[in-house]
Amino acid sequence: MTASDGSTVLFEVSGHVATITLNRPDRLNSFNQRMTTEIAAIWQRVRDDDDIHVAVLRAAGDRAFCTGIDMTEGPWWSDQNIWNQQDPGVLLGPKQHRVWKPVITAVHGMAAGGAMYFINESDIVICSDDATFFDPHANGGMVSALEPVGMVRRGVPLGDVLRWALTGNEERITAATALRLGLVTEVVERAELWPAAQALAEEIASRRPEAVQGTVRAVWEALDEPWSLSQRHGLSYAQLGNHGREPTAHGERRERRLR
Repeated sequence: MTASDGSTVLFEVSGHVATITLNRPDRLNSFNQRMTTEIAAIWQRVRDDDDIHVAVLRAAGDRAFCTGIDMTEGPWWSDQNIWNQQDPGVLLGPKQHRVWKPVITAVHGMAAGGAMYFINESDIVICSDDATFFDPHANGGMVSALEPVGMVRRGVPLGDVLRWALTGNEERITAATALRLGLVTEVVERAELWPAAQALAEEIASRRPEAVQGTVRAVWEALDEPWSLSQRHGLSYAQLGNHGREPTAHGERRERRLR
């Protein structure tokens, strides 16, 4: 996909790494029906294409990674029977599509509200030093539920999640605070964000894909399973994924930048 075809999400594959770029910078990369449909199709492509080992998710423009749903277009599902309605935001996350290939998300600028659909289901999140995370639901008098629940599931401390959800636009999580809370694993200068995400993706993509995918699946499924069941599943994935493996050389050690 290229910018000229009007896609809301750009997609390319090079060297076993898929690069996915949210492409509505004029709308601060907020999602609408078309973006939701396009990103869902892309996650299915990433899942099913064995030539893809790792995906990098990033966003075009200078101001924002994503600011949630495009409020100028509003919900496109409200005409459905109440019992048939489902928040389409759940389609934005890779794990809803059973993508067990690592997803590295690179956040810059504003990440607001529904942006957490992408972040909460990413395997590794890094951000630039200008990134801020906030939730505008409270300012509009709306319940904030799925996004903060996903943050709690991800391991962000409960009090910090509630503070994020209840203070609205008036208080924002900075890059440094996001690192402290475990919302991101690395903070880099803005100019280094995309190269850093790409380098990390290429490093992981060089590993044996069966082992990588088995690891990702075992960890994510363990979040929803009792300890004994996750242990049984983990053992079976190890037996399946390690069968027929060949030793590989260790790569150069990469120093993580913490700021």
